[in-house]
Amino acid sequence: MMKKMLALCLGGYSAWAIAGFDVVALGVEGGVSDGNLTSYLIRSDGQTQYLALDAGTLLPGIAKGLEKGSFPQVTSELAAPYTPQGYIFRKLIDSYFISHGHLDHVAGLIIGSPEDDKKTVYAQADTVLTLRNHYFNWKAWPNFTDAGNGARLGTYRLQTVRPQQRVTLGLSGLSGVMYLLSHENYSSSMLLVSDREGSFAYFGDTGSDALEKSRNLDTVWRALGPLIEQKKLKGMIIETSYPNGVDEKHLYGHLTPALLLKELKNLQQYSGGEGSLKDLPVVISHIKPSLKQGEDVRAIIKQQLDQGNDLGVKFILMEQGERQQF
Repeated sequence: MMKKMLALCLGGYSAWAIAGFDVVALGVEGGVSDGNLTSYLIRSDGQTQYLALDAGTLLPGIAKGLEKGSFPQVTSELAAPYTPQGYIFRKLIDSYFISHGHLDHVAGLIIGSPEDDKKTVYAQADTVLTLRNHYFNWKAWPNFTDAGNGARLGTYRLQTVRPQQRVTLGLSGLSGVMYLLSHENYSSSMLLVSDREGSFAYFGDTGSDALEKSRNLDTVWRALGPLIEQKKLKGMIIETSYPNGVDEKHLYGHLTPALLLKELKNLQQYSGGEGSLKDLPVVISHIKPSLKQGEDVRAIIKQQLDQGNDLGVKFILMEQGERQQF
C-alpha cells in the first residue's frame, strides 16, 4: 500500500501502473519447443499462492524463474525438505485453469502429475472430458484425477466451470469468470481473474471473430469494456501466434498482429472510445517459433504490433521465467 501511495504522490499517475497482480511466465511459446510451452502463474498482491493459467510447461519454467530471481520469497530454508523448484511446484501453485485441451497447454500438468500435491483443475466441460478421456486414462498416462476410467489416483480434482458464472479459484484468493472462445471451431476459453481491487484477463488460443464466424470475442470485449472505463482491468495475456502475411487457411484458429489490432479496436468501442486503451498492458503469448535461419518471429511480431498500434496499448513480450507486476 505504501508503494501505491508513493506512486500517487510522485505524479505521472496512471491507473494501469498500480500493481494488483504478480505474473510469472513459465512458458511463452506456442508449440515446437517442448520446454517453453504456454503457462503463466498469477497471484493477487499480498497473497502467497498462485493460480496457474494453462500448464504447457511447469517445472522447466519454474527453474528459469528461479534463475531470473522471479521468486524472491523462496529460499532453500523455506522450501525444505523440497528444492525451491519443488516447493513452488507443489506448494505455491494452488490450482490450475486450463483454457483448452491441446497438448501445448497441458503437457506440463500431465508430466508433472506424479510429483504434484492434491489440487483442483478448473476448465470448461469439453476440456475436462479431454483430460479425463484422452490423457489421464491409463493409456496416455496414469489417471491422476478423481474421474474417468480405471483406478483414480485423485491428485487432481477436475472441476467443470460454466461459462459466465463466477467461481472461487481454490485458496488463491482469486475468483474467475470464464468466457468461451473459438479456436479453429474448437472450444477454447478466456478467464477473467479478479480479486477485490481489480481484474486480469487470460486468453487461451483464439481466432478472430471474422475468420471463426463467431461473436465470442465480441462478447468478451463487451464484458471487459466497463472494467477498462472503471480502470479495474490491470492487463491481459492474449495470443499472437503468427506474423502478418500467413495465409488464412494456415492460421488454424490463431491471431496475427493485424487481426489482434482489429479486435482491440472493437474493444475500444466498448471501453469509452478513442484513447480508452492508452497504456493498457497487453502481454503477447503463444508465438510460434520459426525453424528458419535468421528469422526472429518474436521481433517481427513486436514490430508489426508497434507499427499498427494507434490505440496506445502497451504491448509486452514476456520472456520465459520473467516476472511482472500489473
